[in-house]
Amino acid sequence: MTTQNNLPFQHNNELVDMAFITTYTKMTDKWFYKLIQDGAFPKPIKLGRSSRWLKSEVETWMQQRIAQSRS
Repeated sequence: MTTQNNLPFQHNNELVDMAFITTYTKMTDKWFYKLIQDGAFPKPIKLGRSSRWLKSEVETWMQQRIAQSRS
């Protein structure tokens, strides 16, 4: 199922903040903002002045990093 913009729609997909991402990965927010700027991490979903990410995208990114490090 897709939305009007052909973006994947996922039921029960949480939005997470940078605090979740840094706790989940044990990396700094500064490092993630650099990755976003370089196009190496998903761009945030802007909700007013807040930034959020789909938890599934963060988890997929992490799984890809693990796979890359082991190949």
